[in-house]
Amino acid sequence: MPVTPQNRTEVAAQTEEDLLGWRPAFPILESSTYLISNSLGAMPRGVHEALRHYAETWATAGAMAWEKEWWLLAEQVADAVAPLIGAPAGSVSTHQNVTLASAVVASCFEFDGDRTGIVCSDLNFPSIVHLYRQHERRGARLHLVPSPDGLTVPTQAMIDAIDESTLLVPISHVIFKSSYMQDVEAIVQRAHAVGAYVVLDLYQSAGIMPIDVSRLQVDFAVGGMLKWLCGGPGSSYLYVRPDHTATLRPMITGWFARQNAFAFDPRDESWRSDAWRFLNGTTHIPSLSAALPGLEILNQLDLNAVRDKSVRQTQLLIDAADENGWQVNSPRDCSRRAGHVTLGVPEAETVTAALLERRIMIDYRPGAGIRIAPHFYTTDQEILRAVEVMAELTTAS
Repeated sequence: MPVTPQNRTEVAAQTEEDLLGWRPAFPILESSTYLISNSLGAMPRGVHEALRHYAETWATAGAMAWEKEWWLLAEQVADAVAPLIGAPAGSVSTHQNVTLASAVVASCFEFDGDRTGIVCSDLNFPSIVHLYRQHERRGARLHLVPSPDGLTVPTQAMIDAIDESTLLVPISHVIFKSSYMQDVEAIVQRAHAVGAYVVLDLYQSAGIMPIDVSRLQVDFAVGGMLKWLCGGPGSSYLYVRPDHTATLRPMITGWFARQNAFAFDPRDESWRSDAWRFLNGTTHIPSLSAALPGLEILNQLDLNAVRDKSVRQTQLLIDAADENGWQVNSPRDCSRRAGHVTLGVPEAETVTAALLERRIMIDYRPGAGIRIAPHFYTTDQEILRAVEVMAELTTAS
């Protein structure tokens, strides 16, 4: 049975053994030590069938595929994302990537008058910074809050930068380099106190921990299926707080946002009243098809158990790093640490290449180190194997 916001709460408590029971659903685990889900989640076996079904539907139904199932696929995927982030049904729309989803948000606002500020950290993912910087051509003023160490963002520095001239506060829930979790509640409280809107990037948190955007009262949330949600590239999402929907009119829009799209009337300015208000052109059907199997699996998981396992296994990595004398560039405080651990090891780029040759899947980020990301399907033995090989490689160097 597909999980919906209404029955998501019915997911029973699960053990680590229950979570590991999903390993057969991910083919790459048979041939790799997969510790890179913060970059690209393992592909569920069901994606083969989903894409085969997409191809067969196109081949046999032709244009009738839209009426048969494609037209509502974006809504189906969005409704599968919603319970994973604590969003009500009808408040999420799907997009091709987070940059475009964020661009839709920015296009809802005019940067004129006394409120033109955009406040974000210089540790936000670069694509987001590139996007908002271009809005300076529309009158925006971008304030990048600097990180003192290149790994963390001081909450007070963010709060101090937000004032009555601030319009948007785009923040990453988790800093992609270091796995540092920002204090969302404190930043939202300050932003709302001065009348600013918060855009929360969930890319590095959704799927590895419980999230409740309704409780957090963020105005917008963006994220993608690529990483912890095991949904592959080409699909992302945008949450808009329901009380904002009726008043916002994005400039990045299109026929999907119209009440009567199939009237094909270029003069029609009748906006949808739900999340489709934030859609634009034709949706990306292959990517949406590929995203569903992962979302269906995640919706059957106890995300509290996923988080508990993640905390324990990332601590296992930190302990191993201490034993080997490696620098830990992720928070030691688990309340500030998300799903991966970044390690500063000697000759990190060379070690990364050697690990990948051995099918130990990790990645490297300049200025941070090697990122290692266990997920719900990761065993302790896989982590210890990766650490053992890293120790051999760093000793040899």
